[in-house]
Amino acid sequence: MCGIVGAIADRNIVPILIEGLRRLEYRGYDSAGVAVLNSSGHLRRLRTVGKVKMLQDAIVETPTDGQLGIAHTRWATHGVPSERNAHPHISRDGIAIVHNGIIENHEELREELTSLGYTFTSETDTEVIAHRIHHHKQKLGDIFRAVRATVAELEGAYALAVVSEDSPDRIILARAGCPVVIGVGNNENFVASDVSALLPVTRKFIFLDEGDVAEIRRQDVRVLDAEGNTAHREVRESALSADAAEKGDYPHFMLKEIFEQPRAVAQTLEERVAGGKLLEAAFGPLATEIFRRTEAVQIVACGTSYHAGAVAKYYIEQIARLPCWVEIASEYRYRNPVVPKNTLFVTISQSGETADTLAALRMAKQSGYLSSLSICNVPESSLVRESELVLLTRAGPEIGVASTKAFTTQLTALGMLVVALAKHHGADAERERGLVQRLIEIPGLIEKTLHLEPTIKELAKRFADKHHALFLGRGQMHPIAMEGALKLKEISYIHAEAYAAGELKHGPLALVDADMPVITVAPNNDLLEKLKSNLQEVRARGGELYVFADPDSGMQSSDGVTIITMPKHVSHFQAAAVYSIPLQLLSYHCAILRGTDVDQPRNLAKSVTVE
Repeated sequence: MCGIVGAIADRNIVPILIEGLRRLEYRGYDSAGVAVLNSSGHLRRLRTVGKVKMLQDAIVETPTDGQLGIAHTRWATHGVPSERNAHPHISRDGIAIVHNGIIENHEELREELTSLGYTFTSETDTEVIAHRIHHHKQKLGDIFRAVRATVAELEGAYALAVVSEDSPDRIILARAGCPVVIGVGNNENFVASDVSALLPVTRKFIFLDEGDVAEIRRQDVRVLDAEGNTAHREVRESALSADAAEKGDYPHFMLKEIFEQPRAVAQTLEERVAGGKLLEAAFGPLATEIFRRTEAVQIVACGTSYHAGAVAKYYIEQIARLPCWVEIASEYRYRNPVVPKNTLFVTISQSGETADTLAALRMAKQSGYLSSLSICNVPESSLVRESELVLLTRAGPEIGVASTKAFTTQLTALGMLVVALAKHHGADAERERGLVQRLIEIPGLIEKTLHLEPTIKELAKRFADKHHALFLGRGQMHPIAMEGALKLKEISYIHAEAYAAGELKHGPLALVDADMPVITVAPNNDLLEKLKSNLQEVRARGGELYVFADPDSGMQSSDGVTIITMPKHVSHFQAAAVYSIPLQLLSYHCAILRGTDVDQPRNLAKSVTVE
């Protein structure tokens, strides 16, 4: 969602702010702005609607420099995308703030501030915070104390960065429910909502905990916890490189990330499987005992991560022989679930900051679950820090909004979870070796599947003028069909729906005609013959079929049926990850032909950190 960058240094920090915002573009936004304390001691603010490039051009036209400043990319929640609603927001006496999150009690605070004589120039909840800080500063005389007094009144989620003309030597931070980090430099320090924004200037970071308020100067950092006590927060060195979020020779991040999947999956397996065994310690020191006691699994996630969880349900029940439930986090968090004894609670998230998933985890901790496990791509994220067990997916930065390598690495991590659970629930050493070997083979199978790109690029030409599409799958391939449909509509804006193929006769067949392409994933499994019967129903209604099929499926191209042959020897345990690849490529090339913004599709954001 929104992005925050800030800096205090002995050099001009405007280029640092702009580069930081550029590196946060993947999060999704509609406007951008900076507020910099210039050499005369006054705040200079510039805001624009649109891309960071628009802000950069505005700075060229109106030169702005300084040694302290904050910047922001906004994704609209309160108020339409506009310059007046863009951050930073300013109150009296030169107080400027940027804010990620949502303040739920902003209306009552706005009413009170209006009665006190404050004038509002925006529709945002953020401007309420700026004026509230000024109100408290008048009484308390210090910006740090004023921020602490303000956040004590806020209900909701926030990450704040605050600067003031009368405190030209510090930036104030506060965090509750939204991530914010401090980048540690040499006689300079930085602020961001994501470490990737600061990698060009530092690899050392301090991660604030829930409720922390911090004061950042050039040479030191002071942190108070939620109770007002001085808190020590460890300086950590990030393993990410500054060029990890660059496109390289690829035209789009999404295509780059699709082709990074063999390496990403291999990295997810590294040091976690050896000698035909799964190393359970990869999940955490308590993993073995927790898995031994697990009698059921509850998976909670959103979007693409939910589809990964839906695949895992099949494997957990069929291989580990444990009951498993999968729910969308935004639905789960508002139920009062019955929790069976010794149920493991599993959350899946690329960012680890997905608001609904994080709220579900916090609720689960009060609901009597055996333990919690997070499968996540960001080691410094809230979800990781708040879960008892963790398995990092090691996909590296994923910039494209439409998830690709995060999805296949999630499937790989969930495959390891299946092996871990199966070890304690009936699988012998030989069975474990076989499952581990299937996981190790996945990167090579993905590599072979990527060779289909020229074929799929040509195939996409048949979809460019379509308005609707159906995706079909059976068993664990139904969630893969769901993921394929999601990808197509996310980036090409073609309306797409997915169904379990056996459901066709219960309604969706009414939609099938020559203008409704039907895309099917058909590995050679126990449901293949059933699937073939379902496909005949489509052909009988004049539907155009596009089938990604196993070489041994016995299916051949014919009038109205196009067969795309997948690699040989893809097992039941590998099929979900391998068969998702051509659907990613199909959606990508359809989007290219339709001229849409592949990496930043309209109305969407990478990291959904608000409800």
